Amino acid sequence: MVPIMAVCDYENGKWGELELLPYGPLELDPTAKVLHYGQEIFEGMKAYHFEGHGPYLFRADQNAKRFNESAKRMAMAEIPEEIYLEAVRAIVGHSNDFIPTQTGESLYIRPFMISTEEHLGIKPSEKFKFMVIASPSGAYFTTGYLKVLIEKEYVRACPGGMGAAKTGGNYAGSLVSAQKAKSLGFQQTLWLDALEKCYIEEMSGMNFFAVIDGKLHTPEIQDTILDGITRNSLVQLAKDLGYQVIEEKMNINNLLDAISSGKCTECFACGTAAIITPIGTLGDIEGNEWNVKNPEGPVAKKLRETLLSLQEGRIEDIHGWRETVKVVCH
Repeated sequence: MVPIMAVCDYENGKWGELELLPYGPLELDPTAKVLHYGQEIFEGMKAYHFEGHGPYLFRADQNAKRFNESAKRMAMAEIPEEIYLEAVRAIVGHSNDFIPTQTGESLYIRPFMISTEEHLGIKPSEKFKFMVIASPSGAYFTTGYLKVLIEKEYVRACPGGMGAAKTGGNYAGSLVSAQKAKSLGFQQTLWLDALEKCYIEEMSGMNFFAVIDGKLHTPEIQDTILDGITRNSLVQLAKDLGYQVIEEKMNINNLLDAISSGKCTECFACGTAAIITPIGTLGDIEGNEWNVKNPEGPVAKKLRETLLSLQEGRIEDIHGWRETVKVVCH
């Protein structure tokens, strides 16, 4: 971890002053609501510094907006975007020496907020702590293709639930499936909808894409799916590159038929940490497996290279997504 952290507290209906402190443990009352009722949210972001360019942030304003959408769903205080962005910029500006400079590497940034009111009782907290920490990051999945378990027993989210919020409970609930997947030789889980268990939603921490008949397909965003910033960026970049993008409900059986017939030539996952990760095999608990025709295919390769080049400052930023952060000299 970088040796500093940004901290800002909410109490008596208002946010206090943002502080930069040495990185270290937190002191919490044992009755702090986050410890009992899981009232917390977080974000995942990156800063890039490639061949003397940067450091850059990528679509940081979208992370700030999504953070507050999560706060609303979890009955937490929204944080002014300017405080959120000031905290992120401060961490990056003071951590330039910790940002890796090889392509594909970055400084991973973790903004988060926890409920700190000292009270046992199920009601929204009136005290919160917002923090930003960061750590140098290499490639998330380094080699090979993912083997993915189609989860037919558990569900990640249901309509009207908190599936669209970036909150720890969504990830904690996925861990039992991760254990099962690992025991069966899989690396990831593909989640289906809660009602019919036939529509693809997302993976654990990543959105899903497939190339079928040369067109890029991805599940449409709804309240059971996290509105991925990497996903949305890839949708726009794919359109810029001339690909037809289809955002709609994706039936898992139709996808498996398309893989078997060869109409589906690529499947891949995307997210802040993983960027783009190819999927080689989909399988189920009954032992059935469907091997994707061209796991590391041209569409995923082109999108990954375009996104990375944009994030690292190697191509023109026609959408205004990249922000240069001022380095603080020590």
